[in-house]
Amino acid sequence: MKVANLNKFFKTLLLLAGWLISFSVFALESEPFSEARFKELQAKDQLILVDVSATWCPTCKKQKAILSDYQRENPGSRLHILNVDFDNQKEWVIFFKAPRQSTLVLYSGNEQVWFSVAETREEVIVDAIEANIRKHGS
Repeated sequence: MKVANLNKFFKTLLLLAGWLISFSVFALESEPFSEARFKELQAKDQLILVDVSATWCPTCKKQKAILSDYQRENPGSRLHILNVDFDNQKEWVIFFKAPRQSTLVLYSGNEQVWFSVAETREEVIVDAIEANIRKHGS
C-alpha cells in the first residue's frame, strides 16, 4: 500500500515538473509587438528588447537564433522580447527609428538603453542584455 502511494506521489511530482518546465519555456517565447503589451511591460519596469525584423531577412534570423539561445540558457531572466514586423507594422518601425529590419532596441522600463542595427555577434548582443540586467536589476 505504501509503495503504491509513493509511486503515485512520484508520478504526480513528475507531471507537475513537466508542466512547470513547459510553462516556463512557453513564457520565455518572444511575442508579437503590441502597444498595450509594450506599455504594460514598461509600467512594470521590465527589460524589453524590441526586435524589428522581417521573415525574409537573413540577419534577422541570426539575431533570433542568438536571442532564442539566450532565453533558453537564462530561464530566470526578466528579458521580454517583442517582435515588430518590419513589413506590416510601419508605424512602429518609424516610432522606434529603425532604419531597416534587423534593428534591436533595448528598454529598461521607459528608458531606451541600447540600440543596434544588423548586429549578429552573440557576445555584443548578450553583453548589452546582461549589462542592463546588472545595471537595472534582475
